[in-house]
Amino acid sequence: MSKLQKSLMLSDKGYSDLKKAVFACTLSNISMFPPFVVLWMFIEEMLKPLSGGAVSQGKLWILCAAAALLTVVAFFCHKNDYRKTYVASYAQSESTRITMAEHIRKLPMSLFNSRELSDLTTNIMGDVANNEHVLSHCIPQLFANAVSIFLVCAALSFHDWRMSLAVFVSVPLALCIILVSRKVQGSLARKHIEVKLKASGQTQEYIEGIKVIRACNMDGERFSALEKALRAMMRQAMKMEAGVGVLVSGASAVLQAGIGLTVFVGITLFTEGRIEFLPLLLFFLIAVKIYAPIIVLLTLLPEVFYFMLSARRMRDLMAIKKMDGSEEIPVKSFDITFENVSFSYNKDGRQAIRNMSVTIPQGGITALVGPSGSGKSTVARLAARFWDADSGCVALGGVDVKALDPEYLMSYMSFVFQDVVLFNDTVMNNIRIGKAEATDEEVYAAAKAACCDEFITKLPEGYHTMLGENGATLSGGERQRLSIARALLKDAPIILLDEATASLDPENEAAIQQAVSALIAGRTVLVIAHRLRTVSEADKIIVLDNGEALEQGSHQELMARGGLYSKLYALQRESQGWTVRR
Repeated sequence: MSKLQKSLMLSDKGYSDLKKAVFACTLSNISMFPPFVVLWMFIEEMLKPLSGGAVSQGKLWILCAAAALLTVVAFFCHKNDYRKTYVASYAQSESTRITMAEHIRKLPMSLFNSRELSDLTTNIMGDVANNEHVLSHCIPQLFANAVSIFLVCAALSFHDWRMSLAVFVSVPLALCIILVSRKVQGSLARKHIEVKLKASGQTQEYIEGIKVIRACNMDGERFSALEKALRAMMRQAMKMEAGVGVLVSGASAVLQAGIGLTVFVGITLFTEGRIEFLPLLLFFLIAVKIYAPIIVLLTLLPEVFYFMLSARRMRDLMAIKKMDGSEEIPVKSFDITFENVSFSYNKDGRQAIRNMSVTIPQGGITALVGPSGSGKSTVARLAARFWDADSGCVALGGVDVKALDPEYLMSYMSFVFQDVVLFNDTVMNNIRIGKAEATDEEVYAAAKAACCDEFITKLPEGYHTMLGENGATLSGGERQRLSIARALLKDAPIILLDEATASLDPENEAAIQQAVSALIAGRTVLVIAHRLRTVSEADKIIVLDNGEALEQGSHQELMARGGLYSKLYALQRESQGWTVRR
C-alpha cells in the first residue's frame, strides 16, 4: 500500500480509481490547449492582409472544422473526467463508510465509554464527506493542474524562455506562501474540528433531553451549553476562513503579479525587436488563461491540509484493535463460569466487578439480584464479551470467551434488554433481526409465541408497518415483546434477560411471562432482576453488592440465611403497600 493510498484511506479499487481520475482530469485540461493553437492560427491567418498577404478561405474553414472537432473532443474528455472523479469518489465514500461501520461493530464496548457518539457519527459522516470532497474536487485537479502547468511551461520555454520565465516566475513564490503557512492552517483547522465536535455533542444532548428541557421550561436561548458551543463554532469558523482566506488571497496576488511582469517583459522585448507581435499576443492570452488553474491549485491546497486532519481521525479509529478470536473452537456445553474476574469500565476508576467467581449452570435459570450499581448488567455483558475482563477468566463450556470470535460467541446467545432498540423499518424486519434468513412463517410463529400478533395485526399495515425511529409508535410493553420475538426467532441455547418485564403493566405482564416461559424452555438462562418476586422460582440466585458475589443459592436458602437477599425481599414487600398521600 502506497503512502498516498494510506493517507487518503483508500481501498485498492479506490486508489486505482484515483489514478484514473488524475489521468482523466489531466486529459481534460490538455484538451483545452489545442483550441489556443487553432485560435492563434486563425488570428494569424486573419492578419495576413496587414503584411500584404491574402486570407485563405479554405484554411479558415479547416480551422473552423478543427475548432468544432476539438469542442466535441473536449466535451467527451470532460464527461469522462466527471465519471472518473465524482462518480468514483461517491462509490469510494460508500465503501469507506461501510468499512468503518463494520469496524466499529467489532470494537470493544469500552470504546463507547471513552468516545462521544457524536464523535463516531462525525467519523462516518463528516470525515468521510471531507474525504469525498477531496477525492472529487481536489486531488485529481491538483495533480492534473500541476501536470498541465508543467507541460505549458515546457512548451513555452521552447518557444521563448524569457517570456515563459516571466509568466511562471511568480508561481513558486505563491506556492511557498501556502506551504510555509501550513502549520498556521493546521492549528486553525484542529481548533475548528474540536469546536465542531463539541457543538455536535451539545446538539445531540439537547435533542435527546428535549423532554426535560420542555418540562423545565428551558428554551433554546436559555440552554447556555448549546448556545456557547454554537457561538464558539461560529467564531472559530470565521477565524479559519479569515486566516486561510488571507493566505490564499495573498498568494493569488503574488501569482497575478506575474501578469504585469509578463506585460512588462513582453513590451520591452517587442520594442527592442526581439519578439514578434503574434507570439507576444499568444503569451498574453496564455498568461491570462494559465493563472486560473494555478489559482485553483492554491485554493485547493488548504482544503487538502484540512482534510488530512479528518483522514488522521479516520486512521486513528481504524487503528483501534478489534475484538478477535476463533470460529473453529467447538462449544460443547453452555454453562458460564467466572473465575476471579475483575473489571473496570474506566481503567482509572472504581471496579464494577471485583474478584468474582460464580457459575451459571447449563439448562438452569440463574438470577442476578442486588442494589442498583452492584454489577448485575456488567456480569451479563462480560459473559457476552461486550467487554473483556481486566483479570480472571470468563468461560463458556470451559472455553475462555476471549478465544472466541465475538460474532461466533453471539450466535449462542439471545438478549432481551431492558432498553429495547428498534429500527426505522417494518415490524417484520425488526423481528427478523434475530435471524436474517428466517421465512415469513417463522417470523409469524415467533411473534405469536411472544404475544405480539394481537397488537401487530391492529397496526395500519400489520407486519409491514413502519415503526418510526426506535419504535416511537409503540408502547414500552409492545417494544419489549418484539425484542422477545427476536430472541425466540434466533433460538439460541443461552438467554440473557435484562429486566424483561420492567416496562409492562400488570395487564400485559402475564402474557409476557408466558412468552418468556416459551423462550427459556430447556435453555441456559441468566436473568437480571430488580423485582425479586419475579425470580423466586429460579434454580439459582446470585446476590451482588459493590461488584462482589455475596450470596448464592435458592430463594428458600437465601431467605433462611437472613442476609442481604432477605433484607431486599422484605423491603420490596413493604414498598408494595405504598400509595400517594397528602
